[in-house]
Amino acid sequence: MSSPAPPPWSAARVRRLPPVLAVVAVVALLALPVAADGGGGAHPADAVSALVVLYGVLRLVRGRLRPLSRTAAVVLGLPVLGPAVAAMGAVSPGAGVTGLGRYLQVFVLVPAAVLLLVRDRGDVRLLARSMVGLALWQGAVGVHQYVTGTGASYQGEQIRAVGTFGPQDVMGMATVVSLGLVCAVGLALGHAPARQRALAAGCALALLVPLALSFSRGAWIATAVTCAAQLLLAGVRRALAVGAVAVAAGVVLVGGFGLGTAMLQERVGSITQVADAPDQSVTDRYTMWEAAVGMWRERPLTGVGLKGFPAHRDGHASLALSSGSETDGAGSGYLRQPLLSPHNMYLLVLAEQGLLGLLALAGSWLALLVLGLRRLRTARRTGRTGTDCGLVACGLLVWQLTDFAYADIGGPSTVLTAVCFGLAAWWALGSGAGSEAAGAGAGHCAEPGAQACPGTGVRAPAGSEEVPAR
Repeated sequence: MSSPAPPPWSAARVRRLPPVLAVVAVVALLALPVAADGGGGAHPADAVSALVVLYGVLRLVRGRLRPLSRTAAVVLGLPVLGPAVAAMGAVSPGAGVTGLGRYLQVFVLVPAAVLLLVRDRGDVRLLARSMVGLALWQGAVGVHQYVTGTGASYQGEQIRAVGTFGPQDVMGMATVVSLGLVCAVGLALGHAPARQRALAAGCALALLVPLALSFSRGAWIATAVTCAAQLLLAGVRRALAVGAVAVAAGVVLVGGFGLGTAMLQERVGSITQVADAPDQSVTDRYTMWEAAVGMWRERPLTGVGLKGFPAHRDGHASLALSSGSETDGAGSGYLRQPLLSPHNMYLLVLAEQGLLGLLALAGSWLALLVLGLRRLRTARRTGRTGTDCGLVACGLLVWQLTDFAYADIGGPSTVLTAVCFGLAAWWALGSGAGSEAAGAGAGHCAEPGAQACPGTGVRAPAGSEEVPAR
């Protein structure tokens, strides 16, 4: 006589849930609205990301596994060096601790947790689809803001799409939508059934609308570069075919639906106006870039210390820098925000952490990119399935590295940056990048000896007979 089935939320069924759902919860929480006043505390997604790190540690302790392979430990450990040294030179102990915690969260702890909790390509697809879903939600809110005139203020009209992030984080929705679009393109270029690939392609096309209405030039450039790279990595023929479809869709959107408004056309044209009559935002950005370079020249090896850019800005910036940026609309009142960062991640690291910090961070990112592209090329050459996961992971990394030339970390959407680095680390460093869902075969890594558990680069102690699937 068979035993009765356990209740839907029994402990046994909960234990069988994929660990990656903890990371999906972080993504889902970014759908919550940000406080109208801009908020002073951490976003719920940041708080849950800390729990995800703790969950990953507990799984390691419970499974008695070695945490990471040697290569993964070195690549993910490099970003610790610069912030740790720069924290000692911070303007205050509190600023040093806060800044160090943020860098460790975004570039070390959360990526390592994602690397540990993602088991196989099925988990990657689930996480990528959750990012597409978040992008569609934020994009829908942004389009509604544009249509109803309830968005953030842009050239005197409240039409800028910012989603639930509010005018204090105008880049939040643009970041989420861009990353969702990159995930959708990667899934569409894979070897899934035609219906799934068509659905992913449709999502990518739909996300072009809110991305355009975000009026974020940096996000446009990063997305264009990334999607072009994904198409080329998927094959030249496919790149040409998809490029033709994208051009046709652009003609329909601009000509048929009237998305080519005068403001949008002006914003696109301003991308090339870097020397001939640039707008004030461009002037401010270049002025802060010059200030960051000046700080680096003053202390080239270790920089001015974490959180030190605002304190040293006025001593290195020219009179062309305005007193701040103005925000209004989207449920918030008028506010003038001070310019506290150079809006360039590389220059921010160079100014605050010096060459030591920049080389450590950039070295880690470059290692992830090279190893990820090498694995993607191998997957394509051998004809194995799973190239969609490689295109998603490499695409997210390329987008981040491109966007860092126009933006830096900050705001609730930063936790999504940490998830992207985690996915890139799983593809580049995880031993399970070539495996499908763990449930497709045995639920354990049953081969004795020191073996890598699928998906993480985590190694079991020698002599163990059975390692639980991770």
